[in-house]
Amino acid sequence: MNAVTQTNVVTQTPLVTEARRGFAPWAGLTVLLTLGVLLAASADRWQGGWAETAAELHNAVLITVPAAAAAGCWQGGRERRRRTEELWATVPRPPLARFLVAALPTALWVAAGYAVAAGLALLATWPYALGDGPRPALVPTDACVSGAAVLAGHAVGRLVPARLTAPLLAMAGYVGLGVTAAAHEGAGRYLNPAFPVMESWVPVWWQPMAMAVWAGGLAGAAVLAYAARRRWTALLPLAAATAAGALLAQTGDGLWHTDPLTRRQVCDTSVAPAVCVNARYAGALPQITDALSGVTGRLKGVRNLPVRWEDRDGGPRDDEAELPSLTPLGWSFVRGRLTDTGEFAREAVGTLVLRGDCPDDRLGARFERADDAVENYLAPLPSRRYFDDLDSQGDARRRAALAGRRAARARLAAMGEQERRDWLSAYFAARAACDPSGVPAL
Repeated sequence: MNAVTQTNVVTQTPLVTEARRGFAPWAGLTVLLTLGVLLAASADRWQGGWAETAAELHNAVLITVPAAAAAGCWQGGRERRRRTEELWATVPRPPLARFLVAALPTALWVAAGYAVAAGLALLATWPYALGDGPRPALVPTDACVSGAAVLAGHAVGRLVPARLTAPLLAMAGYVGLGVTAAAHEGAGRYLNPAFPVMESWVPVWWQPMAMAVWAGGLAGAAVLAYAARRRWTALLPLAAATAAGALLAQTGDGLWHTDPLTRRQVCDTSVAPAVCVNARYAGALPQITDALSGVTGRLKGVRNLPVRWEDRDGGPRDDEAELPSLTPLGWSFVRGRLTDTGEFAREAVGTLVLRGDCPDDRLGARFERADDAVENYLAPLPSRRYFDDLDSQGDARRRAALAGRRAARARLAAMGEQERRDWLSAYFAARAACDPSGVPAL
């Protein structure tokens, strides 16, 4: 029993030592901090949505994989730099075991660093997400790819143990992944673990596993080809990688599909027009309805309005107006809150007034004055006075046009409630029909 225990201690001690005191923990910490800095710098554009967080984490692989490969490469050249190759060769272990003792702790630490950063990002998103659920499917695969990059980089470091090999490998990896990711066609881009994904994309269920087999198989083949006594065993992981790669390349665009949730809308029908938001941001509906309450309050009782403000891919239908976009996050919508409710309401009025596809030759001075008056009544633009001052200093034509607009605004504001509702009803009917003659006089 004592002999067995001593044998286990002797076998495990180098691996445990490498994992606890060597370069490996620093490599994992570097990946964690690098990914943390990248995520912190872009927090405004992902922290409010699960899909945005998942996409940001995955797209960061473009940085973490080259960094992981460089870490493995640096570790691989350690013995040559220390001039301890001959001493290390006297250890009574096969070459593959010596390789794994040096490389595996770094790979595990790097994968753990990525996984911890991803977990912290998901926790940071949780208080602000307003609709869909977490999307952790790609996190294990991306962590596995980072660990595989360490193993492959370690083999390169053993073969070319120069000090510049690690930074050059990182640069080559970054450029290679970036160029392939930017390609608009070709099967190679589907084999790229850093293939950029959109927030609305969801992978097919087997895509993460196939990508893990593809990357892990290539790394395993490189390790066995370098360190195994029977180098033909490298054909086994290479065959697995080839099968997974062929599946990925042949499937192509079918690897990703649009999240069905993006096609759904959640609506508040207590106001007219109804306010609808994409189901991914269903929790934002109350604050959006509140932001538009001033507009919908002024439109109460008005006829011929669009049925709803819609928020989905593609243009609005004939009886709809487009809701100002909440995406990309970081502009008008940050961490689950509208950044400027007044500007959001003005943009919504703009889509309401200018909806439809009226040709320019059907628009005239009558529509221009009416549009300006309606926008000014529903959601006044703070900078309106500035632009009016500019027109007041222009030529006679601009001053005359300004006078007409100001008069139209004043007439609409001075109307009684029922008269104004009737006027707005006729205006929206004419706007929908692109019929200037239907616009009542102001």
